[in-house]
Amino acid sequence: MHETSLSLLDRLRHSPEDEGWNRLADLYAPLVRVWLRRYDVQDSDANDLVQEVLLTVSRELSTFEHGGQLGAFRGWLKAILINRLRKFWRARDRRPEARGDSDIDARISQLDDPASEICRIWDREHDQYVLRQLLTLAEPHFEPKTWKAFCRVALEGAKPDVVAQEMGISLNAVCLAKSRVTRRLRQESAGLIESSSSFFTKS
Repeated sequence: MHETSLSLLDRLRHSPEDEGWNRLADLYAPLVRVWLRRYDVQDSDANDLVQEVLLTVSRELSTFEHGGQLGAFRGWLKAILINRLRKFWRARDRRPEARGDSDIDARISQLDDPASEICRIWDREHDQYVLRQLLTLAEPHFEPKTWKAFCRVALEGAKPDVVAQEMGISLNAVCLAKSRVTRRLRQESAGLIESSSSFFTKS
């Protein structure tokens, strides 16, 4: 398996035309669309707004610096999403007052408040979603037996010795499988999700 010391985010910042950009777009488009729908954006408009958010990320990514701050990228992405939402509802006479939904501005402001519950939901759902997507992207890079051992231990919570017996492999092979896949996920996700999350700190 090819290993890289650079995260997906760092590769994009250094080579924005690389295939990694398509991976980031594929990674984030569904998440952005879900959150647009939560703020009453119809499907007919959501595709355009998803593209606007991702284009803004692409255009400004070279200037983004997370500085090692946990959750910096997801906070930056959220700020871009909020900005597009506000512009959307201010444009084309789509003010909340015009459609009898006066709480949309307040709901967007809550998302913008780091201390709010909806902001914590964004953080949690962002990390969970990105991890699931990264798992899907990572699986083809490993042998089926390695992936199965990793999933049984890291995702399903099975004890390594039990998995070793089930699969007819050594305990060391099980531990190595978990270590290799987890390392790959840490590398890919650096700067995107918090490596201190419970997934990465499981024994």
